[in-house]
Amino acid sequence: MKKYLLLGVLAVAPLTHAATGVAFVHGTGSQTDALNDYWTTDFVNSVRQGLPNSSKFTVINCDFEQYMWTDGAAGCLAGQLQQFIANESIDSLTLVTHSNGGNVVRWILSNPTWDARYPNIINATDNVIALAPSSGGTPLADAVVNGNAFEQLLGWILGYANDAVKQQQVSWMSYYNNTWLHGTSGRPSLAVNFETVVGSDVDSAFWDGDSYCGGYSNQVALETTQNWLDSCSDGFLNCSSQSAAGSVWFVDKQKTRGREPLSHQQSRRDCFHLDRFIRDRL
Repeated sequence: MKKYLLLGVLAVAPLTHAATGVAFVHGTGSQTDALNDYWTTDFVNSVRQGLPNSSKFTVINCDFEQYMWTDGAAGCLAGQLQQFIANESIDSLTLVTHSNGGNVVRWILSNPTWDARYPNIINATDNVIALAPSSGGTPLADAVVNGNAFEQLLGWILGYANDAVKQQQVSWMSYYNNTWLHGTSGRPSLAVNFETVVGSDVDSAFWDGDSYCGGYSNQVALETTQNWLDSCSDGFLNCSSQSAAGSVWFVDKQKTRGREPLSHQQSRRDCFHLDRFIRDRL
């Protein structure tokens, strides 16, 4: 926030009122209505109640099927964030990201000279809350790109055959983390706080009502894909990938109602009080 001195009774310059805001950054996919198609109004409307002015929010809609550095991905994100910051006079911004959205944000934070818009966004951003970020990639991406016919078919069924998924292969993310991206072990720290929420398991018991939060069919599918992953995973990402960059805010069962795990689908829904924890963090 800009501050101006008063000399006697004469104001040198008027006070510019800035604001706290939140932006919701979706994961892999090309979105035109991420509020309804990726997040939900229940989740977003709950989280934004933590703002001093709950109208100071934006939901990003970009093409995150592309590589993170492209105009359609990081360029699109930068344009929408820049417009939001300028229009709403935001000087304290929290980015709530999910999955690969965390990688696109890390690209901006790690490469301030890549695009003239990046420094202003970095300066306005105070915190990133990264929900199940794919910071270390996922073996599922490797399975889709390099696996057998069944694994490739699984990728097409899930809609994951695109450049963003190629990017999230484990070896590819290792390369990016060691060269272009900050925030992982042995690399420079990110310019702003990057705290993660880690999903550790998937429940899909049909008799358990908690399995229906986020959609029961999604839970069944994610429990199936756990066959390619570690015992600690959210059905799409290993816990080690989710915690590879920044710092861990919490692992699901440490805070969630009833110590429920958060699947990769549930970590973008108002499941088990997740929305309340984020709301109170703003």
